Amino acid sequence: MDTEGTFDSRNTRPTPPPIPPAPPGVPDRPPYAQPYPEQAPATAVGRPAGPPPMPSAAPTTPSATVSGARPSFAAWLRAPRSEEAGPGVWRYGHKPKPSEDPERIPGRRLISGALIAGLCGWLVWSLLWNGYLGGYWLWPMYLLTPDSWYERGGNTDAGWWSQRIYIGVCVAVLAVLFGRVGHWGEVWRRYVTPLFRRAWDETDAAAEPSRPEADPVEWPHLRAAGAHGAADRLAADARAGAMNDVDHARIEHAWQSVRAGRNSLAAFTDTVLRHGAASHGHPSGARDLPARTAEHDLLARQVRLGTALDDPRNPYQHRGAGLALDPDVLGTSLLAVGPPGSGKTGRLVRPVVESLCLQALAGRVAVVAVGAAGAGLGTDEAFDVVVKIGRPDSVYDFDLYGGTTDPDEAAGILAEALIGDMAASLPGGDSRRAATALAQLLGPYRAAHGRFPAVPELRELLDGAKTAVGALREALEAAGERAQARELEARVRQSGAPGDVGALLADRIALLDRPAFADFFDTTGDRRPFSLRALEHPLRVRIDLPERGHAEASRMLARLVLAQFTECAVGRADRSLFACLVLDDASHTITPEALRGIQRLRAAHAGAVLTLRTLDDVPEALRSALLGAVGCRMACAGVTTWDGARFAEVWGTEWVETRDVTDRQIISDEPFTKVLHFIRKVVTGKAVTTQSVTVRKVERERWSASELAHSVPAGHAVLSVTSVRGEGGPPVLVDLRG
Repeated sequence: MDTEGTFDSRNTRPTPPPIPPAPPGVPDRPPYAQPYPEQAPATAVGRPAGPPPMPSAAPTTPSATVSGARPSFAAWLRAPRSEEAGPGVWRYGHKPKPSEDPERIPGRRLISGALIAGLCGWLVWSLLWNGYLGGYWLWPMYLLTPDSWYERGGNTDAGWWSQRIYIGVCVAVLAVLFGRVGHWGEVWRRYVTPLFRRAWDETDAAAEPSRPEADPVEWPHLRAAGAHGAADRLAADARAGAMNDVDHARIEHAWQSVRAGRNSLAAFTDTVLRHGAASHGHPSGARDLPARTAEHDLLARQVRLGTALDDPRNPYQHRGAGLALDPDVLGTSLLAVGPPGSGKTGRLVRPVVESLCLQALAGRVAVVAVGAAGAGLGTDEAFDVVVKIGRPDSVYDFDLYGGTTDPDEAAGILAEALIGDMAASLPGGDSRRAATALAQLLGPYRAAHGRFPAVPELRELLDGAKTAVGALREALEAAGERAQARELEARVRQSGAPGDVGALLADRIALLDRPAFADFFDTTGDRRPFSLRALEHPLRVRIDLPERGHAEASRMLARLVLAQFTECAVGRADRSLFACLVLDDASHTITPEALRGIQRLRAAHAGAVLTLRTLDDVPEALRSALLGAVGCRMACAGVTTWDGARFAEVWGTEWVETRDVTDRQIISDEPFTKVLHFIRKVVTGKAVTTQSVTVRKVERERWSASELAHSVPAGHAVLSVTSVRGEGGPPVLVDLRG
């Protein structure tokens, strides 16, 4: 993100630069940051820089976004996407596997058997052709043909042709015989036929379809609605290489708004004719991210995480298939547990944030990524707003009260952030008393000053400083706010009483009243803080927490962001955008109130992605409830057995078929049989036995705690997903490096 602005060396923060205007074809949008009542209405917060320069080249296509050869934009658009794939399956080019064959021969044994059979057939034919087995194999030919054909040494034309035909028949018989022994047909169907089919499909995808109405590059659904001019302009841009996958997704989203009646067909067509692939742009003006590190399919809104292993523990239909995430499964929220270095950030959080940022550029998603400074969630240029709490070079501030004007709502959110992790030890077992105490101060202060108090002012009021309380009382009397004055007096009477929560709140808010945060959480109007009320807009936000040196304050701020996100996402008036919070480290942020908020996200078209080093960072009473509240669960390599036991419990059991083989020694009374058994025992060293096989179905855990702790290789994870429609997927062992 561009951080240009005025800055000097006196430890001051740069002032935000002018807001760029919306690009052509984009209507004016409400402000991303919510001003306080005494402030003038603000314009939309875009990227903190001037208008983006004109690109020097055509926008990148899917072929230039990640390493390796990728298809062109037209080939990517024409590629098939399976509609039968279950939740979490990478749909780009996916083909469902045929029904499982219980007698399927393993690949290594199949190839070796085919080679051995071929060598044996070649040996037999060599012996026949070179006469080592005599001429007996030619007798059927002589018996079935006249002797006159072989006069003059068999040089007649009929004799020559009969010999060649007979030799061909013999070769065919040997090929059929040894082919059946070596299962050559199975080798052809399993390994050769897919190669030809894949080459044929790639040729078909590269070639333009003969029917324009079936070619997605020609935008047939626009033509069917009568927008032929817009379809021609977009098709020309696509063929000229001036369109990428983000442009396609963004214009498709704009077309959906036309179909839903939120926009007119005439306005859509006019904008497309004037701006082509750049129409209906994002307010930032960006049409792609500076760089991509993962494989994305914006047509299916998926990001690929890895490949399911061809392992007996994986379900048959998932073996070898790609595993991916999309808003349909992220809407049920995701929890990933694994030790440091297991790949949670680099192989899960970073690709998911990247995918959500791409979809935000397409106007479909609002994403908030929260992590420690330097966590690697993405570059500044990939986001519209970057809040670096505790750093003087941060352009944006953060609203401590979530942009609300209701004192009770602000008090509830702030109480959850301050003491949510210790609410169980307070009187009543929750944070209601703390919320009441805060409301008794926030309400009077707002009534007297038209704004909420800043951190130092709130700390003084919680400490019961006579000067601060007296000044607030006088301001209320001057404003004639008698009801709010009674609230303040009630807080004064409770202050210092046994069991009063005010002292605890003052100690907790003191963690934010530090010199490093002096320029943050400002409410005086000098600086406009960013508010999560902007989730109704396709916004890309990154919040850097000051974990280094301020670990407890960082956890408090993480709880604050989580509480504000759940409140703002559920309270949105327009839920057409998918809102997602990505919390890179959710340690000590899961509270009973936060858990209830996460459970409400699914119905509000929102979700959360949470990562933990271990479930021990969650209160013991909430661990099972947390795993039950999220629909997607990931256990990374290196989890402990007690963490694995929780996952094994939530994944449940399944019926499997087991085979028990019992060896029983054979004892014979006949002398001749005894001699044979004795000779066999001397040669083999083992007694003569017979095997008894028992096949039965038993109920076993899908993944046991020991398997999760010791059988998951490094760079792998066990992932299960659930869609918002209720479709569940089994736990699958996935290679995150593929």
